[in-house]
Amino acid sequence: MEDFTHRENLKILRRQLTLAKDDARRQLLLRLLAEEEARIPVATR
Repeated sequence: MEDFTHRENLKILRRQLTLAKDDARRQLLLRLLAEEEARIPVATR
């Protein structure tokens, strides 16, 4: 279940990143995306 949540969070963040209109929003989304990617165990990458 935890893997599913991570994958969905990544999908959502990537989609929002493509739709972001301003740099502040993009920077926030990039930071959140990096944090979420760091949470995924190496074995599931």
